[in-house]
Amino acid sequence: MLDDLRTLVETESPSRDVDALTASAKAVAAVIESRLGGRARLVESAAGPHVHWSGGGDPKVLILGHHDTVFPLGTLARRPFKVEAGHATGPGVFDMLGGLVQAVHGVASLADRSGVEILVTADEEVGSHASRALIEERALACGAVLVAEGAADDGGLKTGRKGCGTFQVSLTGRASHAGLEPAAGVNALVEAAHQVLDIAALSRPDIGTTVTPTVASAGTLDNVVPAEATIVVDVRVESADEKDRIESAFAALTPRLDEAKIAVRGSVGRPPMPESASAELFAMARQLAPGLRGKAVGGGSDGNFTAALGVPTLDGLGAVGGGAHADHEYLVVAAMTERADLIAGLVQAIRNT
Repeated sequence: MLDDLRTLVETESPSRDVDALTASAKAVAAVIESRLGGRARLVESAAGPHVHWSGGGDPKVLILGHHDTVFPLGTLARRPFKVEAGHATGPGVFDMLGGLVQAVHGVASLADRSGVEILVTADEEVGSHASRALIEERALACGAVLVAEGAADDGGLKTGRKGCGTFQVSLTGRASHAGLEPAAGVNALVEAAHQVLDIAALSRPDIGTTVTPTVASAGTLDNVVPAEATIVVDVRVESADEKDRIESAFAALTPRLDEAKIAVRGSVGRPPMPESASAELFAMARQLAPGLRGKAVGGGSDGNFTAALGVPTLDGLGAVGGGAHADHEYLVVAAMTERADLIAGLVQAIRNT
């Protein structure tokens, strides 16, 4: 497993870099074919190739993952793959190349691989716009989904996830000379300041809703009244009702300054994954590993899409470790075999139902 993990980590795969993702998809396909046999098909998309493998027979379970990472080309030179003191480190080991390797080796341990499909997408980190339809198609065809994303902080499985989305709020004013005619302008930065406070007030952390302005930009020169400003907002919700409330609130945003204009793009693109979606599969996992814990988390995954379809979905079956998206990202080597065994056991349990 460590040899295969090294291969994938050393094939850098930043989201939106189609050339790099093409090389990564080929590396993923080669690992799958070498361990499982058959053919791993590359599914071309505008975001880069997805990888799909089937063990044949009637589809029963979809193992879902992604091979794109958040790290730009060149990260590997600064932070190469290594194994030290029981941890594997390097860009993408935890999110989520380690989980892919564990899933492949788990399936490889089965004498009968029929009914199993593996789908590894190229754009999960940037919203899954090019892969969502394929994910949903294969999830409905299979009827159960195991998501090989990294485990929760305590090594537990992810039994629920918040819905999440990004909004971009664009403000338009009118430029003027900040010294000679400041009143002749319409200050888009001042308008943005009003909107940031209004947007932040939409949060309801008591029911799991967070609305967080994360990026703002405005202005051109220090002596010009800004004519344009932009606010980017991260949103997380636990219920469909809150998704509707937040989307309606963004659509209803109105300018505070005379003659200012406002435009909003975005939505809660990943619906919430309720814990009810994972209950049946988590019960199976607990039979295989009685001490296993489950946890609802704030981050989203492609499992949100499959759960929203009513397909039983269990997440967090990938690497045990931490530091997703950070320089201290790591994977616990000793847990790799037990997680591979857990996936194998779940596949068997699902096929026997």
